[in-house]
Amino acid sequence: MGRYRTPTVLAAASLLLTALCAGQAPAAAPPGRVDIDPVIAEQLDDAITAAMRKADIPGVGVGLWIDGEDPYVRAFGTSDKATGVPIKPDMHTRIGSVTKTFTVTAVLQLVDDGKVRLDAPISTYLDGVPGGDRITVRQLADMRSGLYNYTEDPSLLAAYKADPHRAWTPQELLDTAFRHPANFPPGTRWEYSNTNTVVLGLLVEKVGGQPLHTYLQQHVLEPADLDSTSLPTGAEIASPFVHGYTNFTPNGATVDASAWNPSWAWSAGAMISTMDDLHSWVPTLVTGKLPDGDRLLEPGTQAQRLRMLPTGHPDIGYGLGIAELDGWIGHNGELPGYETIAVRLPQARATMVIVVNSDVDGKFGNMSSLIANTVTKIVTPEHVWELPAAAQPNAVPEPSPNPSPSS
Repeated sequence: MGRYRTPTVLAAASLLLTALCAGQAPAAAPPGRVDIDPVIAEQLDDAITAAMRKADIPGVGVGLWIDGEDPYVRAFGTSDKATGVPIKPDMHTRIGSVTKTFTVTAVLQLVDDGKVRLDAPISTYLDGVPGGDRITVRQLADMRSGLYNYTEDPSLLAAYKADPHRAWTPQELLDTAFRHPANFPPGTRWEYSNTNTVVLGLLVEKVGGQPLHTYLQQHVLEPADLDSTSLPTGAEIASPFVHGYTNFTPNGATVDASAWNPSWAWSAGAMISTMDDLHSWVPTLVTGKLPDGDRLLEPGTQAQRLRMLPTGHPDIGYGLGIAELDGWIGHNGELPGYETIAVRLPQARATMVIVVNSDVDGKFGNMSSLIANTVTKIVTPEHVWELPAAAQPNAVPEPSPNPSPSS
């Protein structure tokens, strides 16, 4: 979630982006049916490639896994426009705000360990948060703190656009946010703010006693068997990787952003993963259970995570670092050049992962949501990934007067 308005980014990853689909909708499966037979698979292939052509998307990866059924996993187009290397499902990609699901998981593990209380003021654990004696850990995790979203700050956006290779510290991000007054009293409404998750990243470091990337590796990623997922400490991205294309540049030219430093997003949106790892992660995220059957979180803590409260946008709820859009539970994300959706529809036993390597703004709006809308119209017509225009953030972060869910 977050608010932007141009091609790609800085709101660490977006979560609820609308897919304004253009053109004719593909034929839909019968209501309630989830069965990717060869005919449906061919419909998906044709509809996805048609959407890519219309929106001029270089590369798309789509994975749809129905428990007990053969999966639909496809990659279309190129991962590198310079070489023409095709995109592949095992390539690493920057996942933007899907990162929030990992950071908040770490916070909830500390809750299970008795080291953090969700309803304690953040000032119990961290100094320096304005109004921190009235903002709870829970309000940070469910986007109800009122803290200004630093990725809306014009000076930060200008600095990032001028030098996308710059390394930002978490404190620099918070200093930017805290120069602005709070948008509303804590708990009075919902508003997506990357500032919340940066504060939670520092909470994990302070209470967990480790750098965030180390804590996540040892306590979240290794137990979940996510070998290809990481929080980078710089601009690194493991090979093979998807090149991401953005026009969030001083002159509006479209460039390869794969080597840009994601530190401006840190705990709110800087992580790297693959389609395979996200396919494994989403069921763990939604159930609280690890692949081997052990628990990642205690049942009571997981239930609190999934308590979706209204956001002010139809059919969109937000829990603790997780969202629900018309039954699909998980998160989406954006960084310059990259868009990702990683969600599960429990009613259909379905997991969907979408990776797109462009956020160049155009008349089709958010590109990952365009693809998700195309896919769900065919496979889960009773649960279509679709948001009202008011809830659709654009890819590039620019100040916006109207809050919208995305990041």
